[in-house]
Amino acid sequence: MTFPFTALVGQPELQRALLLAAVDPAIGGVLVSGPRGTAKSTAARALAAMLPQAPFVTLPLAASLEQLVGTLDLEDALRDGRVRLKPGLLARAHGGVLYVDEVNLLPDALVDALLDVAASGVNTIERDGISQQHAARFVLVGTMNPEEGELRPQLLDRFGLSVVLENPRDAALRQAILRTRLAFDEDPQALLDRHAPELARLGEQVVAARAALPGLGWSDEVLARAAEAALAAGVDGMRADLVMLRAARALAALQGQGAVTPADVDAVAELALAHRRSERAAPAPQAAKPPMPAPAPSSKPAPADDDGDWGALPPEPVGTTRVLSTGAWPPKKA
Repeated sequence: MTFPFTALVGQPELQRALLLAAVDPAIGGVLVSGPRGTAKSTAARALAAMLPQAPFVTLPLAASLEQLVGTLDLEDALRDGRVRLKPGLLARAHGGVLYVDEVNLLPDALVDALLDVAASGVNTIERDGISQQHAARFVLVGTMNPEEGELRPQLLDRFGLSVVLENPRDAALRQAILRTRLAFDEDPQALLDRHAPELARLGEQVVAARAALPGLGWSDEVLARAAEAALAAGVDGMRADLVMLRAARALAALQGQGAVTPADVDAVAELALAHRRSERAAPAPQAAKPPMPAPAPSSKPAPADDDGDWGALPPEPVGTTRVLSTGAWPPKKA
């Protein structure tokens, strides 16, 4: 049995990002970054289980490009004059969730092809001058642990939304997570039954929001808010603006609104900008935090110079000697 999506505790931003991508897969998927044990795969599986008739497909690290996109059987084409498609994982994921664990460890060519199809919803297979296309609309969920390496900036930008998870540091929150997880382990069906009405309502909301998308447009005020947010973040290109607008429209549709508002842009902006923000840009405003308690007075004297690292020594001049030849190569003739 799959852990219910509505039973996830302490991950509201992850749930929001996944729901927005489920409403509009053209957003380009969700990149979830965080340490082990923060419910990354659990949330992706739970989303697929909540959506009607949605397959859950996992892309293994050792997959080849042919396994991912599929191939064409040229023997049939030569014998019968008909092109026969051998579908890959992208075809199997159509209408569901494609989950990629440790996406930062995949070859760049594989990630590039994956993100192309996730944004366009169409997979094109070419072989020996023969081409065929098929629909491939799915919710792409890529997860990674930053300790194991980063994605190249070019690939980071291709993901629509991003969420950074952290280990829960609040004791009460950890207790709530443990209580829910233990309840599921002891009696999965009981927890599913308890959340069944809420899961059904949320699934119906996603379906209704998908149908409402074409009727929602963007006013000049909404476009201006997205442009301002992108400029403030110092992003490259226009992808961030487009993702913000798509995500804002998906949020408006999910909430049953008749129009997209600037407030919708504000609500999704950080999901679209966090992984694209330039180092030159000012960080996003954070919620006010309570002041830290003043440190207790110490009897130890303060270090004389606190500009550098503790224990660092001041720079000293060192003499140099010109090396005429290392012996590895003969000296050049004058």
